[in-house]
Amino acid sequence: MKVLNKDELRHSIEEYLKILYRKEVSEASRMQIYQALSYSIKDVIIDQWMSTHRAFEEKDVKTVYYLSMEFLLGRALGNNIISLKLDKVVNTVLEEIGIKLEDIEEEEPDPALGNGGLGRLAACFLDSLSTLGYAAVGCGIRYKYGMFKQVIENGFQIEVPDDWLKNGYPFEMKQDDLSVIVKFGGYVRITKDELGREKYIQENYSSVRAVPYDLPIVGYGNHIVNTLRIWDAEATNHFNLDSFDKGDYQKAVEDQNLARSICEVLYPNDSHYAGKELRLKQQYFFVSASIQRAVLKYMEKHEDIHKLPEKVVFQMNDTHPSVTVAELMRILLDDYNLSWEEAWEITTHSCAYTNHTIMSEALEKWPIDLFSKLLPRIYQLIEEINRRFLMNIKVQYNGDPNKIEKMAIIYNGHIRMANLAIVGSFSVNGVAELHTDILKKQQLRDFYEMTPDKFNNKTNGITQRRFLLHGNPLLSSFVTSRIGDKWITNLQHMKNLEEFAKDPKSQREFMEIKYQNKVRLAEYIKLHNGPEIDPNSIFDVQVKRLHEYKRQLLNIMHVMYLYEELKKNPNMDIVPRTFIFGAKASAGYHRAKAIIKLINSVGDVINNDKSINNKIKVVFIENYRVSNAEMIFAAADVSEQISTASKEASGTGNMKFMLNGALTLGTLDGANVEIAEEVGVENTFIFGLTADEVIHYELHGGYNPREIYDHDMGVQSIMKHMIEGYYDPINHDAFQDIYNSLLDSYQLDRADQYFILKDFRSYVEAQRKVQEAYKDKSWWAKTAILNVANCGKFSSDRTIEEYVKDIWKLEKVTL
Repeated sequence: MKVLNKDELRHSIEEYLKILYRKEVSEASRMQIYQALSYSIKDVIIDQWMSTHRAFEEKDVKTVYYLSMEFLLGRALGNNIISLKLDKVVNTVLEEIGIKLEDIEEEEPDPALGNGGLGRLAACFLDSLSTLGYAAVGCGIRYKYGMFKQVIENGFQIEVPDDWLKNGYPFEMKQDDLSVIVKFGGYVRITKDELGREKYIQENYSSVRAVPYDLPIVGYGNHIVNTLRIWDAEATNHFNLDSFDKGDYQKAVEDQNLARSICEVLYPNDSHYAGKELRLKQQYFFVSASIQRAVLKYMEKHEDIHKLPEKVVFQMNDTHPSVTVAELMRILLDDYNLSWEEAWEITTHSCAYTNHTIMSEALEKWPIDLFSKLLPRIYQLIEEINRRFLMNIKVQYNGDPNKIEKMAIIYNGHIRMANLAIVGSFSVNGVAELHTDILKKQQLRDFYEMTPDKFNNKTNGITQRRFLLHGNPLLSSFVTSRIGDKWITNLQHMKNLEEFAKDPKSQREFMEIKYQNKVRLAEYIKLHNGPEIDPNSIFDVQVKRLHEYKRQLLNIMHVMYLYEELKKNPNMDIVPRTFIFGAKASAGYHRAKAIIKLINSVGDVINNDKSINNKIKVVFIENYRVSNAEMIFAAADVSEQISTASKEASGTGNMKFMLNGALTLGTLDGANVEIAEEVGVENTFIFGLTADEVIHYELHGGYNPREIYDHDMGVQSIMKHMIEGYYDPINHDAFQDIYNSLLDSYQLDRADQYFILKDFRSYVEAQRKVQEAYKDKSWWAKTAILNVANCGKFSSDRTIEEYVKDIWKLEKVTL
């Protein structure tokens, strides 16, 4: 296998600069050097990539196809260099050239293939699969613009295209020979073959050509390279000259427009029919392409389609790819002429489903008219799956109409995709112990009672290689100097760090590292966001997708409360605090966008109020993504994990903060429960209602937030300021909807459905405890080190080993 030394790398960079740009090193731009270095690193990867797949084929190993709408990879160059253990060689060469690797990394765009924790989890899983030596293919969409690039103007989120491919992406490889056709619309004609069996033929359809682009996923130091396969759509008929000649210019490019729209953006706004249709097209497009190609690959080496589950498993990452069940049935029935019973046996032993949320909007439902028109053959199959499943319910539960109402795949004019995924899978897993328990007892209780053996828990994890080794080199060196480097591939070794938690020298060094990381983030913020912040202040951080259940609103309301307290008592003894937010709101999610505006408006007032002597600052980090997340996690003192209990399935940001020595301020929700168990609840700041209490309230119609408003003058004051122009003197109505959502139930099933006012005082008290605790620097340093030392459970390596053992049954390969 190819290994680069210093001279070879320098020569390779020079050659690529000549080939790509007709430049020498001395006259090349940083972008050009980034491209040349990336192609040089890719040369090393290619050899390992090829040898990996030869080994997989020779051993005929089972492969997991991980189907996900999102893969939030982050920048590849730095991570690949570390995984190949080429960092010393690269740094030496770049030093000779007169440039730093971190400057080169800044030239790389974040691939716009995801948005939040779902996509980052998928990326962590692929990293772990490669590092552990298991055969895997990630399957997704090659979005041209991702979700969007977030720009903040006058406090408002503005969505602009994230054109990450404009300079090309050196690590991807187009695999044109592996293209497949995906069909939409038309109708299904039923005929019979020579044996009298019914044949279903889709006719008068529109189609696109699905073209795979492969990205390498490099294992750490083990020469294993797996594949992320993202599908692009091309027109099957690029240009209809006859239509153009007749003046029908729209018809002439109709196929091109269909193909282009499928891969333009992640999660198109589905508040209208066209958006819903496009979203369904996207889901079917990448699922169909992935499964067609997986089955074809299997059949290249195997003769018996019935043994597919022995060599292939399809893992559906949340509900988006749940059409997998019906598409696999279509291929087995229509392309391989199997009986229903044979096809169903294969399908239900090949498909597995991960549920990531109990939120109803994520448990997708499609209107029958839209679905049947767009995917007529798939709809026929779902109808038959539903018919047979309802027969089973009627037998097992004596036709109980309540069971049918809750469990039917097709009900009340809609197709319930989560139900399809459960019925068609051999495994259904939650992503944290609490979340899985809620699925079994609440959300999916009927399914659990019917087939309890299907259900299992796989608590999420993160890759320490991205979020510590690459993202926080100072802390990585601190850890390695004390306990060695085995933690890089076995995070449980972090437990050995515990003995240094009470060591004054280690405490001082840890706090100095945290300070240096805070300086780095402060410089980034000043360069990109404006306000100058104090690295000696407490960095209190909440970065994640903007959704009401994640309660960024609770956070900023506490900031407003603290500001009002400071205004009343400017001499109040507090450690200076910097409140850092980062989040994108979906384009059509108007209240979430209003919360972003509120955060920025509050920040504008507080950051410019000299009377409070810079005791608090508010920062909203524009366009939160993996590359700036690495800096943020490294710098954070406080990890805000404050979702309404029972709503956050797991969370992975909480794990990244813990890994980097931030203390958790949160509810007993998702993986917070397990974090508190691992590090000790006394080393976290827990507040608020429990999941059981929230569920109890929800089952009994909620609570009356007016009672809190009427009796809590602090709450009343900040809410009045919200709507009286204090934070937006130009538009007094800017935050009226937020105010109404907390107090008035006419817009919702109930007022304050995320229990913000109910948890407010408990949150204020938890924040007070943070404030007091930070004054004792020795305690804080000890507790932060203990958090790092007890993060071992939360490696995605552990999660993947559990998937392999309990669900996928993969074979480890060593090169």
